[in-house]
Amino acid sequence: MERKSIPSRVPVSAFLETGRQELELELVAGESGLQKPILEAALNRPGLALSGFFAYFAYKRIQVLGMAEHAYLASMTAAERTKRLREFFSKRIPCVIITRNRKIFPEFSALAEEFGVPVLRSRQITMHFINAATIIMENLVAPRMTVQGTMVEIMGIGVLIEGKPGLGKSETALGLIKKGHSLVSDDVTALRLDSAGAIIATPVSVTRYHMEIRGLGIIHVPSLFGVTSVREEKRLDLVATLYESGTMEEPDRSGQFRPVRQILGMDVPQVLIGVKPGRDLANLVETAALDYKLRRLGHDAAKELDEKLMALMSAGRAGSE
Repeated sequence: MERKSIPSRVPVSAFLETGRQELELELVAGESGLQKPILEAALNRPGLALSGFFAYFAYKRIQVLGMAEHAYLASMTAAERTKRLREFFSKRIPCVIITRNRKIFPEFSALAEEFGVPVLRSRQITMHFINAATIIMENLVAPRMTVQGTMVEIMGIGVLIEGKPGLGKSETALGLIKKGHSLVSDDVTALRLDSAGAIIATPVSVTRYHMEIRGLGIIHVPSLFGVTSVREEKRLDLVATLYESGTMEEPDRSGQFRPVRQILGMDVPQVLIGVKPGRDLANLVETAALDYKLRRLGHDAAKELDEKLMALMSAGRAGSE
């Protein structure tokens, strides 16, 4: 089961709550506009707009006023500043952020309330603020979905273990954790596509650090196996699909033709593992992850064996002629 959601807009309130601590944000005016949508992830410094030039004004973005913009406004008379700010606030901007903890002009607060535009303030240097805020916005607008599956990290490789209920996804992950690998999420995994095209897996908050093991119940993984046994997030590199042996056509045994799973528009390598009594699933998933790592480094065992066989066959034909 998959549930997919691609947000087209982010309310200012979501940005405020997500970045409140990291960006040191406080709301100083315009609380009534917290549900205004931010339509573009990039941030804008509105120097030209404050001078009265609104051609190509990026009004859909968060507007950031740093030291230069604040000094420019401070150089104006109160009447001129009010006129420029009124034009600025009337352009349906989502919100304004004042960096470096600069004081808020009285006209700013009055116009923010009049137009319902939230005004936030941060202690951070403008450049640092914009860099961090851009990452937060990209995460908020990133395509995302939730999938049924257990996510683990195996020697740097992120593996999503999926399959029908009862096939042993959690038990396989538990075996991997006992081998020294790390759990990202159990049973339900949240996925998002970042700006670089990587799929990032995270746990859902309610089950973070916990696993459900049939016959044992709920366990708290870091309490049993230490803090290194869990990860907050991990890039998805490989999907390990468990299936009951005999219920589907056996995959190519040579390993040359490898299936892929399309997730959030990206092709993710997939390995199909049949489940039957006596098979060590944790060992098989671990081996699949290590083999993927070798192939990523340029070593393909199936291709190498095929080339050796072809060379041997060619040599045999040449010798018989």
